[in-house]
Amino acid sequence: KKEEAYKNLETHINKKDYNDIDYVKLLDLRRNMHPIETNRSLDDRSLSDLISANLHSSPRLMRPMETVKSSECLEALLSPSIRSSVVCTPRDRHSFEPHPMIGDAWDALRRSIVFFRNQPVGTIAAMDPTEDSLNYNQVFVRDFVPSALAFLMNGEPDIVKNFLLKTLRLQAIEKRIDCFTLGEGVMPASFKVLHDPLRKTDTMIADFGESAIGRVAPVDSGFWWIILLRAYVKSTGDHSLADKPDCQRGMRLILTLCLSDGFDTFPTLLCADGCCMIDRRMGIYGYPIEIQSLFFMALRSAKFLLKPEGEGKEFLERIDKRLQALSFHIREYFWLDHTQLNNIYRYKTEEYSHTAVNKFNVIPDSIPDWIFDFLPMNGGYFIGNVSPARMDFRWFAIGNCMAILSSLATPDQASAIMDLFEERWEELVGDMPLKASYPALEGKEWQIVTGCDPKNTRWSYHNGGSWPVILWMLTAACIKSGRPQIARKAIEQVEQRLSKDGWPEYYDGKAGRYVGKQARKFQTWSIAGYLVAKMMLEDPSNLGLIALEEDKKMKPALTRSASWTA
Repeated sequence: KKEEAYKNLETHINKKDYNDIDYVKLLDLRRNMHPIETNRSLDDRSLSDLISANLHSSPRLMRPMETVKSSECLEALLSPSIRSSVVCTPRDRHSFEPHPMIGDAWDALRRSIVFFRNQPVGTIAAMDPTEDSLNYNQVFVRDFVPSALAFLMNGEPDIVKNFLLKTLRLQAIEKRIDCFTLGEGVMPASFKVLHDPLRKTDTMIADFGESAIGRVAPVDSGFWWIILLRAYVKSTGDHSLADKPDCQRGMRLILTLCLSDGFDTFPTLLCADGCCMIDRRMGIYGYPIEIQSLFFMALRSAKFLLKPEGEGKEFLERIDKRLQALSFHIREYFWLDHTQLNNIYRYKTEEYSHTAVNKFNVIPDSIPDWIFDFLPMNGGYFIGNVSPARMDFRWFAIGNCMAILSSLATPDQASAIMDLFEERWEELVGDMPLKASYPALEGKEWQIVTGCDPKNTRWSYHNGGSWPVILWMLTAACIKSGRPQIARKAIEQVEQRLSKDGWPEYYDGKAGRYVGKQARKFQTWSIAGYLVAKMMLEDPSNLGLIALEEDKKMKPALTRSASWTA
């Protein structure tokens, strides 16, 4: 059976172009050669046995992670001369030396594990001994994603399964802020575990936004939960978890919040400021690209996970319709390259009728001066926000990287985003990857948009700060786009400083040279993001956990309003 799996792998990777490789299928083929045991629960093993097995006997953990060129990693999928040594057979343990940061990162990641009734259920946000914990001692849904991917890639799915099930139970509790009850499908932003040593009991307390800054519910948590559930299934081949009635119901509740009928005239999701990774006031209210990319990926993941029986059939039909409308809307109206910028620059205003070119009545004089010099001739990206009479031309890294991974971006658009990285490396990457947004808000604009936020000053935190965690998304997007050399360059920059600086949460400054003024040290997702990036470069088939190939069956949407008639 294993020989047959090797043969299937050989057949699949014998393709001519990186962009033709189906990484999801590659992951399935690799899993058939190296199956992961998924039928033993944590209850069957002692905690000490689990930790001992993870630290000392895990074949994937002990395997050196060589720092070869990322382009060679992809060539290994294609070249018969080196493919057998890199992909199809175990590596020589003495051929390469792992980077010293890898061992330190795994040690730090394991120290961050949170236990509930002797079972690992997540990782805390940070373990900085020099700062007050505030809410950094909690398990955040979005923060745990890179940790979960690291454990899945390392053959340790149990902690991910426990996390998915525990957060699902938290979704089911009543959620109230003052006198208002939140939607049934809302997932928590975070949770913490309280240990009572006297009674020997553990209690889990969730935060759905009632304790967060600004009291905003996390729109992205539900999307990340669905995306992570798919990653678990793809990693383990175990569909039984996703098929559980509770998981099916949890997905339907999340989708109900997103697909319900309302007053919207666009397929995008209308959101409040601070509803995602940028969880403070930063002017992203409306239709932020990060939420739209995650929404698209969650819909496609749910399409893979939902059972077609009963209520699932209706949801699958609604998902198909929304995906078509959403993909057209984002690709058509959020995309900006030199040609489109020139078109916007020449827009006429006050157009009325279904044949209007300037459909959102954007005033050309509102185009910021910086964009004309920033946008290169051969690059492009999805802008931050589009709504009536408003275009937010800022660059947001997560939205663009996730657009590539979900195939919301077309192959040409993904290539243009990679071109932008290469052309504007100093602006978007600098000395420490990666700018969460660009450019920074300054002066009067900063006062008005952020409300004089002392944490989001110019080139700091969300306002042009550099976040090492985004490295894993950049790496995955680069591999999927056939540009692994860009990711390798970014990883090499990270390896010069991140561990020495104590794994900070973010960096400040136009080039990202300074550890953030209020950055926590030993930030877990900075640690996990580095590990995931390294493991994806080592084994590009890991990309199948988090990337989706373009849906060839998706029909092109109409270019005119559906209400228009001749």
